[in-house]
Amino acid sequence: MNKAKYYFSSLLFVFAAMVSAQEEEKEVKEPGHYNQSKFKQLYEEFATPNTYRSASGAPGPDYYQQQADYKMNIELDDKNAKIYGEETITYTNNSPDDLEFLWVQLDQNVRTKDTKSALRNGNGVPLAERASSFVQTYMTSPFDGGFNIDYVKDANGRPLSYTVNQTMMRINIPQPLRSKGQISFSIKWNYNIPDHTVNRARSGYEYFPKDGNRAYVIAQFFPRMAVYSDVEGWQNHQFWGSGEFALPFGNYEVDITVPADHILDGTGVLQNRKEVFSKEMMKRYEQAKKSYDKPVLIVTQAEAEAAEKGFSEKKKTWKLKAENVRDFGFASSRKFIWDMQAVKLASKEVMAVSLYPKEGNPLWEEQSTKAVAATLTTYSSHTFDYPYHKAISVHAKNQGMEYPMICWNYGRPNEDGTYSDQVKFGMISVIIHEVGHNFFPMIVNSDERQWGWMDEGLDTFMQYITEQEFGEANPEVIAPNSNYPSRRGDPSKIVPYMSGDQSTISPIMSNPENVYQLGPNAYGKPATALNILRETVMGRELFDHAFKTYANRWKFKHPTPEDFFRTLEDASAVDLDWYWRGWFYTTDYVDIGVKGVKKYYVSDKPTKKMQEYMAARNITEADLPPLVYLAEEDSEDFDANLKGKAPSENSTTLKEYIMDNLSVDERAKVEEPKYFYEVTFDKPGGIPMPLIVEYTYADGSKENITYPAEIWRKNDAEVKRVISSQKELVGIVVDPKAETADIDATNNSWPKKEERSDFDQFKKEIKGK
Repeated sequence: MNKAKYYFSSLLFVFAAMVSAQEEEKEVKEPGHYNQSKFKQLYEEFATPNTYRSASGAPGPDYYQQQADYKMNIELDDKNAKIYGEETITYTNNSPDDLEFLWVQLDQNVRTKDTKSALRNGNGVPLAERASSFVQTYMTSPFDGGFNIDYVKDANGRPLSYTVNQTMMRINIPQPLRSKGQISFSIKWNYNIPDHTVNRARSGYEYFPKDGNRAYVIAQFFPRMAVYSDVEGWQNHQFWGSGEFALPFGNYEVDITVPADHILDGTGVLQNRKEVFSKEMMKRYEQAKKSYDKPVLIVTQAEAEAAEKGFSEKKKTWKLKAENVRDFGFASSRKFIWDMQAVKLASKEVMAVSLYPKEGNPLWEEQSTKAVAATLTTYSSHTFDYPYHKAISVHAKNQGMEYPMICWNYGRPNEDGTYSDQVKFGMISVIIHEVGHNFFPMIVNSDERQWGWMDEGLDTFMQYITEQEFGEANPEVIAPNSNYPSRRGDPSKIVPYMSGDQSTISPIMSNPENVYQLGPNAYGKPATALNILRETVMGRELFDHAFKTYANRWKFKHPTPEDFFRTLEDASAVDLDWYWRGWFYTTDYVDIGVKGVKKYYVSDKPTKKMQEYMAARNITEADLPPLVYLAEEDSEDFDANLKGKAPSENSTTLKEYIMDNLSVDERAKVEEPKYFYEVTFDKPGGIPMPLIVEYTYADGSKENITYPAEIWRKNDAEVKRVISSQKELVGIVVDPKAETADIDATNNSWPKKEERSDFDQFKKEIKGK
């Protein structure tokens, strides 16, 4: 920038500095102003760094986590919809603490007849209720679905004392488990499998009355170790139904016996494939491992329809082995069609897999495995290469649940095979979301029971990115000239929630059991916050590096919110405490607008306001350096003769400065701004955000400027900016592309846009007919 241009762009320096000084004096006089700053560091909110978790957000030198290994024999009783199991748990205490007892989770106890879960919420008589819900609530006996514990024994077969408290079981070990020690014990159990289409159970079966078969999706089906960590000690918060799961990593060896005509897949590598596959299935499987562009059917629809009629009395055992997983799930039915496809990642190849009954076709054979493959590709590129060998999508009515390597998803066509866009995109989106959960929280293993947003929010954010890339890669799936219709992630989609009734909104940093609207709170709002952070606040390059750093630091570990927040700052050199506070710790909203615009002209005479300022401080013009003054157009200081002239024509001081300081060549290049504007922006909303402004000039040209969020750090209510231009300013729009989730667009423009009422619009339409 040459010195002449610099000088003209700084014409208001002295005046602005004086006004700014007055404002800062006012701020200082307001007690506690700094302590209430939205830009104050989060030292009070964050846990103090220690040797387990460092201030950078990385695991500390003394970080530890426990390990729980399982060996299980499971039998599925299809006739009676019951499951039986015997398991041996080997638990390694890597903590520095001696443990007096062990806590085991009994999640199925949320479905005992006397469960307290059904009583935890208040209710009243509704205006109307679905018939199915009415019958379920008032005319049906409670389902008896809790665990029946046959025994708990130590490694020598001796009974171990235990105490069951709702969904938690305390194992009363005879001696403390020492630090770095190990213990093995066995549990035998059974329970009645629920119909998951009733009350949206996360696990269970769907019954198909036309052919008399069931399709099972089984999870939370065995007593599972609770997490013991440096943060919570034992995480033994009860499973009430909304807050999901906290689980340690371990190795699994699981033998599952089912009817011989069932098709089964689940967490882990199948150990006896040649025993449970036919020769034709083996041949197709080998083909699938080399098919990168489309899935290969391992079990065809014709074969599945034939199997539906069999109801074999024989049994078959499927043996699965998984390493370094936090949980285990499986699906089994004689109705399943089965397809697979190979997926190339940066450093390896994995299998995308789908299981679905004929009721899912043609939609599932067209889109399911394609969506699985897209998810693995996009998520891996933003985090780390998917470490397991497969990812399975299972069709299940009204389901959307996730477990290591396997998930169940909704999306069913009509009986005649037709389906709407809503069903199609709903099915693709839920598959992306649930397969994506392999990354968060199955690998980056956060505590879902306490912080639902850490997996749901991060996963929904990645889901949004994947959906958009999926739409670009598969244009035939979406409408012409449009983007994938993502339900969450775009800033505009969260506005109704953030502008809603504050009495029903909770901060993102809330336990899932304690919020009214879990979907927007744990899924939509954090996903939107991260999307805005990536696109508007940090930029993709900085954000993507920081996000990948977090994922790699904490894969196969247990991160906390502070670990996430600190890592994103540590890896980007962007101070984001103001952002975390506004978006995650409060229920504030974004609302930024244009409060007013004043036009100024350069003058030789000090304005009345300047004269008052000087008089109050006993300053005369002789005490000041040569100054350039600006007169507001709509004030008593304004002289109509100032209009239409260059600044140097109106100010002798300016003209003399130019002549004395610029060469002839430099004076020839001077571009004198003819117009000066003071624009006042206000912020009725509580969340500070970058101030994104589009200026429009009389010649039709536009200028876009993004002022950093720090512009609000000294005055949270309003800020002023001076615009100097050779062109007349005719319009201002704040957040022109709706990037910030601003809840009120009516104050975003100058001149203020006329808001036409519905009645006025109706009259206009009638008049036009």
